[in-house]
Amino acid sequence: MPTWNSRGLRGSTLEEFLNRTNEKYLENGLALIQKVPTPITPIRIDKESRHITLAYFEQKSTVDYIGAVQGIPVCFDAKECHTDAFPLQNVHEHQIVFMENFEKQGGVAFLILFFSHRNEFYYLPHKRLMEFWERAKGGGRKSFRYEELSPEFFLHSRGGVLVPYLEGLQQDLDARG
Repeated sequence: MPTWNSRGLRGSTLEEFLNRTNEKYLENGLALIQKVPTPITPIRIDKESRHITLAYFEQKSTVDYIGAVQGIPVCFDAKECHTDAFPLQNVHEHQIVFMENFEKQGGVAFLILFFSHRNEFYYLPHKRLMEFWERAKGGGRKSFRYEELSPEFFLHSRGGVLVPYLEGLQQDLDARG
């Protein structure tokens, strides 16, 4: 059972940026997106500070965020990458299954990637994720490279929106027809 006992898991730059983006989208009536909490069972609690110092994850998580954008159900996971190659092992099988089932129900699933060494955000459509996933499953490359990504899905902060993934979503929807 995986355990948590690190300050490193308490938050990330990407998560904070997405939370602020989601607040902005809500304020502007554009979307209602919620962070999906990962249930944990505390094992050790510091009595003075009342902080959890050791815990285990109760179940596998699905995705990081879920909600609706102008009546369209969406779910996505957020991943940080520190190099130009994203290892597909960072996306778990149960997440792929969840996103596949979400898409079958008429929703839109995607990944938001943060290439931290480049300070760049990317919207990875579910269809493209599945192409990389199937390639790996078929014995091919177990990661994908920055150079393999479509330039039109890179996201550029503007208007107070740090990670404007609605722009990527619109392009994704347009490509679906």
